[in-house]
Amino acid sequence: MNIKYNYVVIEGNIGAGKTTLATRISEEFNARLILERFADNPFLPKFYKDPDKYSFPLELSFLASRYKQLKEELVPQDLFRAFTVADYYFMKSLVFASSTLEGDEFSLYRQIFYIIYGSLPRPDIFVYLHMSPDRLLNNIRKRGRNYEASITRDYLQKIQESYFNFFRQNPDNKYLVIDIENIDFVADEDHYRRITEAIFLDDYPAGMNTLIL
Repeated sequence: MNIKYNYVVIEGNIGAGKTTLATRISEEFNARLILERFADNPFLPKFYKDPDKYSFPLELSFLASRYKQLKEELVPQDLFRAFTVADYYFMKSLVFASSTLEGDEFSLYRQIFYIIYGSLPRPDIFVYLHMSPDRLLNNIRKRGRNYEASITRDYLQKIQESYFNFFRQNPDNKYLVIDIENIDFVADEDHYRRITEAIFLDDYPAGMNTLIL
């Protein structure tokens, strides 16, 4: 397969399978893999227990760690890898902050975000794995992370709406929204192949492009 992208981002809501898909693509196509480092964030378990108190420090800590990681891992070229695939992009910071912060806190956060955002390389394509909040909740329960036990359907719905708001407000980027509600690319090889062919074989214009598999 001829890969026409240098930098691909796999995005999606909590529990959509971003890391699984990005990892498999990197293995199959010899791509450099960038995975988000979230497990060691000390504010994350606190936020799920008391979001009103810990939302602002949580979002600031993610903003700093994502920027640092992307600066360190995107800038150096890897001549032995075909392209780069990541399971998140910096925009994720604004998407989640818009769902957890309000008023002056979000206004300040947004200013900081856009100052930093302009200094990072942009992906050639954003792939967004879309599924319903109910199925996301089911996936979250299956993986059994204790700090995710309090995630609600309403919270997932807010995150989903924030992603689409970002897409609409930044139309110069190329987005491929793939509805994976009725497929299982982890268990079914044919489903996985349909996703990779949709990403790498078809051409898409800037803006939001949607596909139901």
